[in-house]
Amino acid sequence: MKLSRRTFLKLSTALAASTAFATRVAAAPPAEPVTPALIEAAKKEGKLAYYTAMDLPIAEKFAKAFEAKYQGIAVRVERSGAERVFQRIAQEQGSNINAVDVVNTADGAHIIVWKRNGWLQPYVPEDVAQYFPEQYRDPDGVSALTRVWLSSLGYNTNLVKAEDAPKSFADLLDPKWMGKMVKAHPGYSGTIMTATFQIARDLGWEYLEKLSRQRVMQVQSSTDPPKKLALGERAVMADGNDYNLILLKERGDPVEVVYPTEGTPFVSGPTAIFKSAPNPNAARLFQSFLHSREGQQLLVDFARQHSVHTQVTEKPGALKLTDIKLMKDDPVGVEAQAEEIKARYAKIFKV
Repeated sequence: MKLSRRTFLKLSTALAASTAFATRVAAAPPAEPVTPALIEAAKKEGKLAYYTAMDLPIAEKFAKAFEAKYQGIAVRVERSGAERVFQRIAQEQGSNINAVDVVNTADGAHIIVWKRNGWLQPYVPEDVAQYFPEQYRDPDGVSALTRVWLSSLGYNTNLVKAEDAPKSFADLLDPKWMGKMVKAHPGYSGTIMTATFQIARDLGWEYLEKLSRQRVMQVQSSTDPPKKLALGERAVMADGNDYNLILLKERGDPVEVVYPTEGTPFVSGPTAIFKSAPNPNAARLFQSFLHSREGQQLLVDFARQHSVHTQVTEKPGALKLTDIKLMKDDPVGVEAQAEEIKARYAKIFKV
């Protein structure tokens, strides 16, 4: 699902403040094509470590597609919640452990910190320079916007009739949903960190305090609420991600996505290469693959997420972002308030 011109204009202000555009340090280097020399150098390294908050089947799909295209290079996928990935990288860097080559985060604020620490290696894939609109390109070249998705609501269609389903965040406060909801945690998930920031900003912490009294099942990753919904363990999803619900629905599971009337939290997931990458050439090749038309089409077709690559074709029948009222992404704000959000959330939800 690529973004239309209208969506670009609608969201440019929001993403202009994102990590890919914050803490500017230097001009971006020239764009680099994939050359036989780069492929050969990458094959000599023969491997790379990919740290990611992507749902594991999606991350592994990218890894397998890359391995099939560039035989002889193995991708080790290290998947966890974005906040856990962030903590792990901080620990490794602090101990001079050079393990990560490429990282994709679901919390764009992480790029701000890594850039400020001088940990990222500027690299601009040719496709990013040619086919990513300027407002979605990092002026320093230290990251690229890999994917866009939403933190929606949802419900189990076997347990909830469409006419009775919540249509808004406010509807979740109805006593009839007490003990019937599931949501994820901003201390683990970058998606939920971003969503919690936007909800608290737009609806107030008072809303979250009221929601906490609804005896909500607390899980970790944004990928978990859709799965709990599909299993019938809870009737309603108070947050999570829309793409997993879409995938589950296409598989035949009894789930439905709801985009709340107040606006749906908008999440952007950038990818970066570390200066200390033990396999720098394989890292560059993988970064180019992720942001190529082939890689971005895979994101749309297999993962049901959104691409800003202008050559990517939308899946027929897919709902466009222009049809959804969106909250604004603000990784700079998230970075400034992350610790406060975690502490306040934990106190409110007693987790």
